[in-house]
Amino acid sequence: MDWQWLLAVTGFCFVTCFTPGPNNTMLMASGLNFGIRRTVPHLLGVSIGFAVMVFAVGLGIARLFRTFPALYSSLKIVSIVYLAWLAWRIAMAGEVKAGGGAGRPLTFLEGAAFQWVNPKAWIMAVGISATYLVAGQFWASLAIVTLVFLIAGLSSSSTWALGGTGLRRIVTNATWVRTIHVVLALLLLASLWPIAHDLFVAGAAPVFAAKT
Repeated sequence: MDWQWLLAVTGFCFVTCFTPGPNNTMLMASGLNFGIRRTVPHLLGVSIGFAVMVFAVGLGIARLFRTFPALYSSLKIVSIVYLAWLAWRIAMAGEVKAGGGAGRPLTFLEGAAFQWVNPKAWIMAVGISATYLVAGQFWASLAIVTLVFLIAGLSSSSTWALGGTGLRRIVTNATWVRTIHVVLALLLLASLWPIAHDLFVAGAAPVFAAKT
């Protein structure tokens, strides 16, 4: 490992964490509906939960899906159903109120557990494991990758949640609030396209061909 390796890992982690996806869309919606303070457990669950997932995938959990492809197909279906339900909840969210309105944000454990049915999280975790783990320095490289992803995750989660909170302070018109909710729901549904394409168009073969 050298500085070029570290820069490549850092770039991969920050770019993939900050780009739109289920986590970021949900965090922005939570910031909009509940404010940053009530969203903190959710964003910590996302960041820490994903770092744990990266570490676990690096240890070889992805091999389980190569051995039992049906498990991966089942995960895809669960992901599609769950994310579609979340998109519906976001679209149907009511007017933003000073006290946070009805409902509640995700808890720390819910945010962490969501990573295991998040298709983007799987792609990121497997991608970093297959590309950047160094065989001769496995434990050191895995620890560094996990730490960098934790830092990138905390940065991106906070940014997207704060972005939603910023909209909360600006948008007061009920029509605009509903429009934002619908747009966020559509973005969440759009994030399902790669996993739906793999399942219904390209076939259900796992994307874990690369050695982790």
